[in-house]
Amino acid sequence: MEQDRKRKRRSFTAEYKAEAVRLVEQSGKSIGVIARELGLGATALRRWVEQAEVDAGRGLPGKLTSSEREELAQLRRENKRLRMEREILKKATAFFARESE
Repeated sequence: MEQDRKRKRRSFTAEYKAEAVRLVEQSGKSIGVIARELGLGATALRRWVEQAEVDAGRGLPGKLTSSEREELAQLRRENKRLRMEREILKKATAFFARESE
């Protein structure tokens, strides 16, 4: 029964998010009102608005733009893959060193 109460996580296109942010910026309505009108959670819409501010260069110092976040995620995946490859090579080196003795 508990599974029935959990909401499924929805995903939205970048275009949809941009349009929702534009509505907040241009309508003069609050984030809560726009969120209700669009059937969104206010927290999600607030995050989209904050990220749009960062992407436009108006965010808080130290916040990552969307492209920087994407690059960071890609670099983390690559780093993980390289660490795994290094571990495999270390194990293979040890194996072949034992075999040649």
